[in-house]
Amino acid sequence: MALAWDADWCIATSWEHRETLQEEGRTATFVGLVTYLARRRGKVSPLPAPVRIEPVEDKGTLILLTPERFTVANPEHVALSRRVRELLVRADLMQPVIP
Repeated sequence: MALAWDADWCIATSWEHRETLQEEGRTATFVGLVTYLARRRGKVSPLPAPVRIEPVEDKGTLILLTPERFTVANPEHVALSRRVRELLVRADLMQPVIP
């Protein structure tokens, strides 16, 4: 989908997870179970285990938080999502989406 839409940023996550991230606001970028960042945002550096990063052709990077089934009932999953977002913010990769 990221290639078909030429997306800048996109995620796949549960609605419950999205609702835990209210402080980021509706137009903010955040990290889901699967997150895509276009290369034009910048290069994604290695992230802490168990996170995997995979190139998507020469267009961007796919970030997979965990090989486990992601759930907001698992506080480690939610904490990992926030930690990865924090690292990506520090790398200036999570600029807000401009409507």
